[in-house]
Amino acid sequence: MSQLLWPFVRFLLLIEVAASVNFFHHRYEQLVQALFNVHNECPDITRIYTIGRSVQGRHLYVLEFSDNPGIHEPSGEIKQGMLHPPSGAQQRLLWGVGSDVEPEFKYVGNMHGNEVLGRELLLQLSEFLCEEYRQRNERITRLIWDTRIHILPSMNPDGYEVAANQDPDAIGYLTGRNNANGVDLNRNFPDLNTFMYYNEKNGGPNHHIPLPANWKSQVEPETLAVIHWMSRYNFVLSANLHGGALVANYPYDKAQEQRSRGHQRKSNTPSPTPDDKLFRKLAKAYSYAHHSMHQSPTCGEQFADGITNGASWYSLSKGMQDFNYLYTNCFEITLELSCDKFPPQKDLEKEWLANREALITYLEEVHQGIRGLVSDENNNGIAGAVISVHGIGHYVTSGDQGDYFRLLLPGTYTITASADGYRPQTVTITVGPAGPSLVHFQLKQDTLKRPTEKKAPATSLSSKALQKKVVPRAAHKKTQT
Repeated sequence: MSQLLWPFVRFLLLIEVAASVNFFHHRYEQLVQALFNVHNECPDITRIYTIGRSVQGRHLYVLEFSDNPGIHEPSGEIKQGMLHPPSGAQQRLLWGVGSDVEPEFKYVGNMHGNEVLGRELLLQLSEFLCEEYRQRNERITRLIWDTRIHILPSMNPDGYEVAANQDPDAIGYLTGRNNANGVDLNRNFPDLNTFMYYNEKNGGPNHHIPLPANWKSQVEPETLAVIHWMSRYNFVLSANLHGGALVANYPYDKAQEQRSRGHQRKSNTPSPTPDDKLFRKLAKAYSYAHHSMHQSPTCGEQFADGITNGASWYSLSKGMQDFNYLYTNCFEITLELSCDKFPPQKDLEKEWLANREALITYLEEVHQGIRGLVSDENNNGIAGAVISVHGIGHYVTSGDQGDYFRLLLPGTYTITASADGYRPQTVTITVGPAGPSLVHFQLKQDTLKRPTEKKAPATSLSSKALQKKVVPRAAHKKTQT
């Protein structure tokens, strides 16, 4: 959009949202109240739950949006009693042929306590989704009907309170970044990249890599809660909202040969995933929908198209972004949303308007590729079935009810579904640009092999050889999941 048109568009957006949105920095109690306010306004399409507590006991609250809150939907049957059910024509058109299976999506904010814009944007997004649904906005109604959206505004509420207690004119660059134990949560996930790079050389998986035996003793309560959250929900797409730069960052974050440490911003050779083209498209979806990210405005660094491979920027070990890709079915990118980690309150409205369309556009990216059900001959869902794409060396697996999701760019692909004790099934499918393709698999039992109990895939190198054992911290509070 040209710079000449932007002031006019901004004026129209201001008129639309000014009546309902309050722009200020929310302390913990205010954040909780804001979430419950949204739930009270839209009780039919929202649910609030907690995934655990911080070191200091603050709940890590998640706000869920769905046409059927609290229920995973492996098939897209029309629900009764909804506030604004779509018309019959709209029912048939929701995301084209892919509307029979509903994906799980998540936004995570405020992982670093002093990087606060993402926290505020997610609160604004929550109110916006609720209000636009009530106003019968067709685009938002489609999203809520066909997507289960999970919003965690603050992963590090303890760190935020430290940062917010500082003088607004004298906040240190790192003040409040870490959790209450002084740990950087984005350097606290199990290091699965080390296994992955070893397996690349010696043979072994780069997907659903098992965790080392002593992993729970190495992570903080907030990290533990998020890992349990990832394990409980079959997330398909995610974004982690940060601050301090203006760029959409995609995996891998950790370079194979790490040449920079800490906060040094020295360039490394890119470390692409097998889904590099897809990740670049996902990152561009946000950067080009953002008011200026794709133009790479200066925060001291320049990024073509407003995107970067994480390792090419600087190498980061034990980050959440890579962990999502290597341990779960979820594709996650990291969004650096402002040069100022703790922007002044007067800038929040401007930042919301700059990011609103991008937040919705990125959410819509979950509706691409293929999805469907893997079942046996009696139409029972098969959990843990492997979905492989010829030519892309990264697999996804089906969920507990047999439903699966595989993000793909438009093109023609050979897809295979396989499960222990069953004969694999292979199909060729063409994925278009308009929406996801629905591809069901019905596997026949292999009479020569009986299904066996599913085991985690073995790695080629023991976790003892790769993971540095650490002395456990004091016992963490029990996590709620």
